[in-house]
Amino acid sequence: MTTQQTRRRVIVSSPDVVELTTEGVPQLGPGEALIEMSVSGVCGSDKAGVHGEHAFLKPPYYPGHEVVGVVVGVADDVGNVGPGDRVTIEPTLPCGHCKPCRNNAENLCENLEFFGCGYREGGMADVFSAPAARLHKVPEGFSDYQAALIEPLATPVHAVRLAGNLGGRKVAILGSGTIGLLALTAARRAGADKIVSTDTLASKRELALALGADAVIDAAADDLAGVVRGELGESADVVFDCVANEATVGQAIKMAVKGGTVVVLGGPRKFASVDLPVIQEYQVRIQGAATYRWEDFDDAIGIIGSDTFDANRFITTTFPLPRAAEAFAAISAGGEVKILVVADPTGR
Repeated sequence: MTTQQTRRRVIVSSPDVVELTTEGVPQLGPGEALIEMSVSGVCGSDKAGVHGEHAFLKPPYYPGHEVVGVVVGVADDVGNVGPGDRVTIEPTLPCGHCKPCRNNAENLCENLEFFGCGYREGGMADVFSAPAARLHKVPEGFSDYQAALIEPLATPVHAVRLAGNLGGRKVAILGSGTIGLLALTAARRAGADKIVSTDTLASKRELALALGADAVIDAAADDLAGVVRGELGESADVVFDCVANEATVGQAIKMAVKGGTVVVLGGPRKFASVDLPVIQEYQVRIQGAATYRWEDFDDAIGIIGSDTFDANRFITTTFPLPRAAEAFAAISAGGEVKILVVADPTGR
């Protein structure tokens, strides 16, 4: 057990206010582990949450759900992890007894809590407590950068699973931020025949090409759907919308006409209307994709551990824990891919 008496942790205390507080180290309850943070990612949910624009996540909250750390203590009833283990958390905290939980859809739990997104603990702290049952051990040999991408990659891995067999399929990916680029990785791994990615930023389009997209398109292009279909040579079998607003969903539907699937993978901030007659007449499937399940984490670990995956391409900047507010500002600016908050032991 750690000998620390106090810890620093980040709180989004109100819209656009990110603060570092000092308080006592939490006492462990049954089934919990105490973890010392190594790295913690900032994601699109945080980008919306810090501005008070997320549909479900509102300040105040303790961020840090894409977190990697080292176990420094466990409750007496914990046996799956122990001090010294490097771990990452699967941040969905299901109840285990509602209808979705009973039907192997615990990511849709009716009583779901979410670590780092409204839960009493988040990973952006010197140390934090978490349910040990939701911890995955990080494989030996993984760098912190690799481990930090397990949770983000599990999201598109789950979306690809929901989309069905991608073998030999034509795929469009709207948005080339972290999730869009990881969706590209997951779709290619699943056997997609041709992939076209879009983004408004040239730097992100170039990265999508480097990571295996067959073509990239400026998302601001006139008749984007037509241009994407032209690059694919036909309609898209599957479109992954990693932006998720009314405009991108509309474009995705046009790309998928007829008979294609649109997977909404990004985090929508508000209501969007769709062309329902087109969806019905042209048999377009709209599929939501919510977080992940345990097997998605395992598959993500397998992809990251492969020889072809380079985590360094995704991590574009880091900030020490005391500068977490700058990390949130950087993600809001939009130019970075994956931003990490990293441990700052000398600053304790």
